[in-house]
Amino acid sequence: MDWIQIILLSLVQGLTEFLPVSSSAHLVLPALLTDWPDQGLAFDVGVHFGTLMAVIVYFRQDLAKMSQAALRFPISRIYTADLDLACKLALATLPITCIGFIGKDFIEESLRSVTVIAYATIVFGLLLWWADQRTPGGDNRGNLTAGDAGYRDISWLIAMAIGFAQILALVPGTSRSGITITAALLFGLSRTSAARFSFLLAIPTIAGAQLLLMFDLLEQNASQAWVELAASAAIAGLAAFLCIHFFIQLVERTGMLPYVIYRLILGSVLLVAF
Repeated sequence: MDWIQIILLSLVQGLTEFLPVSSSAHLVLPALLTDWPDQGLAFDVGVHFGTLMAVIVYFRQDLAKMSQAALRFPISRIYTADLDLACKLALATLPITCIGFIGKDFIEESLRSVTVIAYATIVFGLLLWWADQRTPGGDNRGNLTAGDAGYRDISWLIAMAIGFAQILALVPGTSRSGITITAALLFGLSRTSAARFSFLLAIPTIAGAQLLLMFDLLEQNASQAWVELAASAAIAGLAAFLCIHFFIQLVERTGMLPYVIYRLILGSVLLVAF
């Protein structure tokens, strides 16, 4: 890989990992438009590590509170709101962990086609638009309005339902953030609360996927270009951090329509190209 490819693909991964637009759909485009070689497993490990660090740094205060609550619980026996949120995130992670582990080979062999990615980009984009239409302005949901910690107040049942919705993200083109935000909106969260819960849920999900990628990389037993790996992680991480920050700041004003329109255009381009 040359540096242009490293920089461009790292930016693409960082910018699309947390936007509801599907990172897998975007990573197909360079292969269509250029003769670049496949970026390889090591590159995937690098950029996903960068995006994981970005979301951890952004939500560092929330994570610190949840960790402290979990560590204190065996002694204090006080079940705090922070511990409750941590447990709900763990519960919501279970479905994709189980299905992803069982269906990993099938997904890689049967679903990673441009046609599947294109249709998933369009269909789940329309579903996101429908869910967003149910929360115009995000200001009609009582105490779940912008700026409130509504994502902390969701029930165990809703957390589990969002977790099951996340399974659909195993279909390339769906967008993990897109489908979890869609589900959260449908269950009554505001746009900001839906985004926050989705991004927090990304931490254990990406970490689990990263662990599997690391095992696959170790099995290859190949020498790695560590400078390029570090650069890809840094670029993707910085892009992802900025993306998370501005998405959360602006989502109540912009809504999901810009991302829906973009998904429809992207999916159509992929269908026409093939």
